[in-house]
Amino acid sequence: VQLQASGGGLAQAGGSLRLSCVSSGSGFSKNSMGWYRQAPGKQRELVGTIASDGTTNYGDSVKGRFTISRDNAKNTAYLQMNSLKPEDTGVYLCNTVGIATSWKFYWGQGTQVTVSS
Repeated sequence: VQLQASGGGLAQAGGSLRLSCVSSGSGFSKNSMGWYRQAPGKQRELVGTIASDGTTNYGDSVKGRFTISRDNAKNTAYLQMNSLKPEDTGVYLCNTVGIATSWKFYWGQGTQVTVSS
């Protein structure tokens, strides 16, 4: 399984970005997808997850601003980020885990998001 994250870039505070994570593996719809982020000098932080049934879960710092969705026909998970803040800056990584990967985690390479004030 290979995951390719894209869509990062530079945004102003209050702006929006949409990230995508495409999976090359089969059985995408059976797995959960997750988004994490890592800022310099900080621990990796959960952004949110979406289960195979579409149930979502978000980290406290992004609740109400970020939305995770998935398109199983395209083997793609999305992270819609609104009302961006400078503290949202970091490398955003996607992962997948579930039956399709024998409950092993697979990670993508990450995409950089920079939010200017």
